[in-house]
Amino acid sequence: MAKPTLQSIADEVGVSRMTVSNAFSRPEKLSADLRTRILATAERQGYAGPDPAARALARGRTGTVGLLVTGRLGDNVRDAVGTEFLVAVADALSDHGLALTLIVAGVGSDVVPARDVPMDGALVHVSEPGSPEVEWLRRRELPLLTVDQDPLPGVPSINVDDLAGARAAAQHLLALGHRRIATLNLDPPSPPSLERACGWAEVLDPAGAVAAFRPPEAAYDAATRLLRRPDRPTALLCFSDAFAAQALRAAEALGLRVPEDLSVVGFDDGPLATSLAPALTTVAQDVTEKGRLAVAGLLEVMAAARAADQGPDGAPDGPTAARTVMATSLVVRDSTTHPPADS
Repeated sequence: MAKPTLQSIADEVGVSRMTVSNAFSRPEKLSADLRTRILATAERQGYAGPDPAARALARGRTGTVGLLVTGRLGDNVRDAVGTEFLVAVADALSDHGLALTLIVAGVGSDVVPARDVPMDGALVHVSEPGSPEVEWLRRRELPLLTVDQDPLPGVPSINVDDLAGARAAAQHLLALGHRRIATLNLDPPSPPSLERACGWAEVLDPAGAVAAFRPPEAAYDAATRLLRRPDRPTALLCFSDAFAAQALRAAEALGLRVPEDLSVVGFDDGPLATSLAPALTTVAQDVTEKGRLAVAGLLEVMAAARAADQGPDGAPDGPTAARTVMATSLVVRDSTTHPPADS
């Protein structure tokens, strides 16, 4: 049996190939009755629809948006906050009929997704400085928006106020009477971790340790080193709730009680914060709203780029490079209290 085509469907229905094509890609151009007859004929013939690559070429749009992340997806989704952001972005894109394409940075291959994969625009999320993937996206002149990054020239951004959040966490511990306060931060540093370190340092002059983001044992080992010091800290400021969870593990292994012997503060206020025992004092950020704002901002850039392509009257001013900084707030729970009396 011959393979079904646009022409075979057009011949059976008695319309042109363009009319059949419109039934799939421009349904508003057809009456409901005609489109129903065309789709029923296509189904009977076993025709799945026009080739997606050809449709994208004809429309000038792929219908997908890229999300650049660093490291393998399996590593990213182990972090509940990273998963929450990913879901928020995917849901927001779905609301606009768009698909999500994950672009993984730092994974060697002959295929470079940032260079080779078709997409209409991309979100850049916590990418390493000097990332070749970011450079490829920029060379392609794709509409871009960065999230939790140092802003790029001419590219809009969404950032969390990590500085203010870290400052509030440090001030909370000082107000409780702590003076031996240490930090557990990320290595290698990222824009959020550097901002949090600056916020802590504005209030304190803390000792500290750094740990790789993954595996979890890296944060556990770094916390253990801090808590074994002769001048053991009475409080610990952590890069994230995940790091704080490892600090709680380390404290328990060393026979230290939280918060009686050690106060611990996290950052993020994801689901992990309230599932820990004791419940975690932490700095809250709205990760779901961050994902929604990121998609909304990127769609604005994409719309401006399309308007500019349509001629000089489409977008006379071009897209703006707005920087949005989202507020944070300190959430006090059970993992912090006054320092031990003998400290």
